[in-house]
Amino acid sequence: MNDAVFFFLLGAAVVVFLKVLRRRVADFSGQKADDYADDFPRFDMREHLNGKMLCDGVIFGPLGRVTSTFEADFDIVWEGNSGTIKEHFHYNDGSTQHREWRLELDDDDGFVAHADDVPGKASGSIAGPAVLFNYKIKLPAASGGHTLKAFDCMYLTKSGIIVNRSQFRKFGFRVAELVATIRKKETA
Repeated sequence: MNDAVFFFLLGAAVVVFLKVLRRRVADFSGQKADDYADDFPRFDMREHLNGKMLCDGVIFGPLGRVTSTFEADFDIVWEGNSGTIKEHFHYNDGSTQHREWRLELDDDDGFVAHADDVPGKASGSIAGPAVLFNYKIKLPAASGGHTLKAFDCMYLTKSGIIVNRSQFRKFGFRVAELVATIRKKETA
């Protein structure tokens, strides 16, 4: 092997290493619950994700452009550490989607969640004003039926509004990102 080939391969290896390191440490998916442990206000899922709520959001495609917008109604009920979140989405193209999450909180600021389009289970943790969780989600057949890896984060603001950001990956590549707000539904 001549010097030019060696240095090319070395350079390629360094670039790959730096990309992996960036994603694990400095990118959105590099967040850990401990990053928020001392921040306030404290996110209590039973308090802040409870009752009738409204959600507004946008979905970005792999090139960073908005591909869809949505509004959603959430109906959330808790019995002790067990919760059910019924989500009803209305997309800008006229389509709708329904999901029901079943959650179980543990005593160590962790939780597991199940939904019909989530193979296996979602697992997550709560720290300070943040909820971070990971899961796989199966897209509807109309959207290709692919199974994506999701990293989903919710952040509680002082006003009580929740900001939700999620990234979805396939084969390690980001294919979509969701940004939404969740707030209590006003009762008249």
